[in-house]
Formats: sequence, C-alpha cells, structure tokens
Amino acid sequence: MLSIWGHPLTPGAVDVAAITDREEILPYPPNHRPETRARIVLSARKLFNQFGFDGVSVQQIMANAGLTHGGFYRHFASKSDLYAEVLECFFTDPKWNNSWEGVHIDLSAPDAGAQIVRAYLSRQHFDEVENSCPMIALPSDVARSNENAKRAYQTVFEAMVALLERGSAQKGRASRTSALAIAALCVGGMVIARASEGRALATELRKAAMDVALKLGGWDGKTNPKHAQSKRHNPKNRAFISRRKLIP
Repeated sequence: MLSIWGHPLTPGAVDVAAITDREEILPYPPNHRPETRARIVLSARKLFNQFGFDGVSVQQIMANAGLTHGGFYRHFASKSDLYAEVLECFFTDPKWNNSWEGVHIDLSAPDAGAQIVRAYLSRQHFDEVENSCPMIALPSDVARSNENAKRAYQTVFEAMVALLERGSAQKGRASRTSALAIAALCVGGMVIARASEGRALATELRKAAMDVALKLGGWDGKTNPKHAQSKRHNPKNRAFISRRKLIP
C-alpha cells in the first residue's frame, strides 16, 4: 500500500487530507513570507542591474533566488510591481545592503552628505554592478516604465536630495538648489562613467563630479574622523565608513 507521511493512499490518488495534516504539523515559520519576498527583490535587483527590465524573466528571477516560478505571484502581481520595489536604495530602505567593498555610510552623521558623495562616486560603487544603486543602473528602463516605477525612482532620488540638503553647509533655498545639483552630479556622473568605453575617462568623470559636488555642499573633502572608523577596530559600530580610502 502506498502512503504519504504514514497515510495510506490508493494507487493514482492524492490524499489531500494527508497533505493538509502535514502542513498543519510543519507550518512555515512566521518570518518565511518577508524573507522570501526579500530574496526575490534581491535576485531581481541583481539581474535588472545587469540585464535591464526587458532582459530578465520572472522565471529567471525566481531561479536565481532558488525558488519556484509559481511562488512569485504570492508576493507580486506582476514583474512591473516587483520592479518598483527593486528601485529602493539605502536612502529609503534601511535594510538595503549599501556596502561596496566593505564601505558603509552613516546617514545619521553630521558629514553624511560628504560620505554619500564619496561613496556614490567611488571606484567601489563603479565596479559593483550587481549591487549598485538602481538609480544609475535603470534610468532608461524607468523612463519607459509605468507610473509606479517612475514614482518609486523619484521617491529614492528625493530621499537622496533630502539627506544631502540636511548635511549641506548652505541654508534655505541655496541648500535645496545645491542638494539637487549634487544628487544630479552623483547619479549622472555614474551613469555616464558606466556608459564610457574607456576606463580612464570614467575615472576622470567620477573624480570631476566628486570634486564639484563636495564644493557645492561646502565640504572640505575629508571625512570627519569621529564618524569614520574601521570595522576591524570597532566591530560593535553598525554604521561606519571604512578607514581605507575610497578609490576615486
């Protein structure tokens, strides 16, 4: 006699009661759903950053996450809905991994604006295609996408502007204007650098954008030592930027 988990089965039949009993005995843990959703988003972000929205299928996203295709629709209504969530960055999502070669940004630090500029335009971010900020990897896709994607992109960009404005030495309207220009230099500089064939030109572009952005923000170009500590020497500090110099 065939059986599933100790329940007898007649040949060719599926004992739904047996399966239901098993699910009741071994239910998913409480954090299963959010963790699975996070795996899907991470997989999609890496693939979208590499191949663009149209170059990746739902099946590929799920396979890369180690999940079955059918499970996708328990979390997202469509690939477009997932795309909007993928556009989150460390400016809007505290759980987003904002590190490039061990570099982390302390958004609560007084010099957070300068940290953002240096990290964003660094060689580490330039080389980290899979884990790059979606604002530099996906702008063309967003321009062709629906309102949800454009709204998500704008939300991330405005969050970046707000952080830069908060840390700017300028005040009032001048601060807002400077923050918008700095954000445009960071995102646009990286987009053009990534699109350049020559490595030398890409490096020159990033350095020029960084120099101008730091001047616009009123920053002297040096990280405040009180907010720049090595993870090796201060393992308990969760928000830090590495002592190792960011390579421009």
